[in-house]
Amino acid sequence: MTREFSAGNYRFIPSVFQYSAGAAADDGYEIERVRFDRLLPLAEGFALAAKYIQAQGRPLTAFCACELRSPSAFSEEGFRAFNLHYVKTLSEWGIFDGTTNPVARSNVCPEIDPPSEPSFYAFSFTRPTTSKGPSFVIAGGAEAREGSGTYVERTVRYRDLSPEGLREKVRFTTTSQMENRMTAFGFGWKDTTGVQAYSVHDFHHALVDELVRRGALRSGLTWHFARPPVVDLEYEMDCRRVMRECVI
Repeated sequence: MTREFSAGNYRFIPSVFQYSAGAAADDGYEIERVRFDRLLPLAEGFALAAKYIQAQGRPLTAFCACELRSPSAFSEEGFRAFNLHYVKTLSEWGIFDGTTNPVARSNVCPEIDPPSEPSFYAFSFTRPTTSKGPSFVIAGGAEAREGSGTYVERTVRYRDLSPEGLREKVRFTTTSQMENRMTAFGFGWKDTTGVQAYSVHDFHHALVDELVRRGALRSGLTWHFARPPVVDLEYEMDCRRVMRECVI
């Protein structure tokens, strides 16, 4: 089930307080993705994102997705503390109401040359368009089932780094996370223009059956040598259909 965020001209898939599971532009709007040429500390990234969005004549509520990089994987407690800090800016922008957050997000941890503090990699926002095609961003999802319980209880093949363990992690993330989220908007792999994977493990043995044959790599795959944001999660993905992308 999706919900409307009319102030931003997009709808979203409700998830947890720190992010939504995905955002899709309303009719008459499209999503633009902006990647920073270098990682920017969180406060600086938010400031430049605000400046860019407003320069396009859009309200800050048009902010609909972001891609972050953190120094290392968090404990569950550390992850919650980070998220409480992160949503403060979204509250100031009139996006987060204290309970529901419409902004999709990925937040991963580069294994080599990580930032010294949580930083911005990219952000997305909605803007008017005459195009009739869909435009969406699906949030980062890893091999943890939705619902209550600890990550230990919800993680598929917890701490299993065997070839079959990794295959099942990839399969779950591809289907139960990415495909289910796209389906909620009425989309599928055939609609995507970009797919990203995040892992420090060799998952190539799973590529053909779990990704290529499912149509997930119609536009190729961008692999980031990075870990998901919580300790003992090993594989994450996100995907999007965005026709306008730039680097600043």
